[in-house]
Amino acid sequence: MGDETETELPADEMVPGIGWPADDDIFTNNFRYGDLADWNRAALKIHDEHDGFYRIERKGFPSILAVLDHAALLDVERQPDLFTNGPTPVLTTQEGIDTPPPVELKTLIHMDGDEHTAYRKLGLPQFKPASLSRLDERLAELADRALATMRDAGSEIDFSTEVALPYPLHVILKILGLPEEDYPRMMTLTQQLFGGEDPDMQREELSPEAIAAVLMDFFTYFNGITVDRRTNPGDDLASLIANGMIGADPIGDLETMGYYVIIATAGHDTTSSAMAGGFRALVEHPDQLRALQERPELLNNAIEEMLRWTAPVRHFMRTATADTVLNGHELKAGDLLYLSYKGANLDPKVFDDPLRFDIERPNADRQISFGFGKHFCMGAQLARMELRSIFGRIIPEIESVELAGTPTTMLTTFVGGHKTLPIRYTLRPA
Repeated sequence: MGDETETELPADEMVPGIGWPADDDIFTNNFRYGDLADWNRAALKIHDEHDGFYRIERKGFPSILAVLDHAALLDVERQPDLFTNGPTPVLTTQEGIDTPPPVELKTLIHMDGDEHTAYRKLGLPQFKPASLSRLDERLAELADRALATMRDAGSEIDFSTEVALPYPLHVILKILGLPEEDYPRMMTLTQQLFGGEDPDMQREELSPEAIAAVLMDFFTYFNGITVDRRTNPGDDLASLIANGMIGADPIGDLETMGYYVIIATAGHDTTSSAMAGGFRALVEHPDQLRALQERPELLNNAIEEMLRWTAPVRHFMRTATADTVLNGHELKAGDLLYLSYKGANLDPKVFDDPLRFDIERPNADRQISFGFGKHFCMGAQLARMELRSIFGRIIPEIESVELAGTPTTMLTTFVGGHKTLPIRYTLRPA
């Protein structure tokens, strides 16, 4: 699959001559994401040997049923009252799932039922086609800027840090109405929040205090934005959030900050991960790159395959609210489910030869990287627009491209992608 990376793995987790001690730790061990090819092989093994389900029984964690089966995952997503996001929407890997958060954060992924519906409806107008169409000019400008960055770099660049990371962050700052000079601060805070498990991206050694410090920086920044937008409201999403009402009441401070954080972070980090991972797949599969250059009408389908291939949001958790049975697996009220979107995108019952990157895959749009049902990602269409814009601009200009070093990927179990993607290339004359 070509996603090999050189990552220093913890020696006490390895078995000499064998490697990783068990496949189920792909869900709980962030270092497993240092080698995505290995992760994918382990996930496919769970599909083959356990029919897409795995009971996680590991020290420091309660018993959790991991769901990699595509159809079963969709079934869970169709029943949001039976399988809720709360109280545990994300698996915490450092100290076990029962560790309380160091600073309380309440975002859309922490909400269920009518509360989730009301808060989702608040920001949804900004992500509808009529609103997104106003971004066409900005996306084209940013795609031109990305190509210019590659031309200015000459023949080598880190595509992840210099191209994929800046593009979507500038887009989300535009939607929120934030100044471009705040870009470096937002970039740093987002990487520290989502990359907290990764030693290369931590502000300091991971601890509840370090996580709290990152969140407090977010809160301090967006509190200033809230004060400004309540005094000087505009037509941007930050003004909508700052002045938002749920029924007859203003949004609470906790929910206001949560809304800012989820939009500002998820709105760019996931897209940049899909961008870098998708481009790497083209670099490592030159036949697919040539096919896309010769048949640009394949771009939309290629993007769906990139999303299947990368799955930047690797999982979400659900809690059963009543005794039930899922594909023969008995669940009690309170039992936890780990929905592996990355694993479900490799389900061989749905995707033929799932470890093959194929931009002509006939059912690539069955990928579920954006989730499904009530919690389907609000920014899905925006992400597709961004990917179409940047790849539609860059791909036709490439004469040759290859890796210029060993790429590295984030050692994170929740949201992640590439840390580095060094490439060597030539572009067509300007």
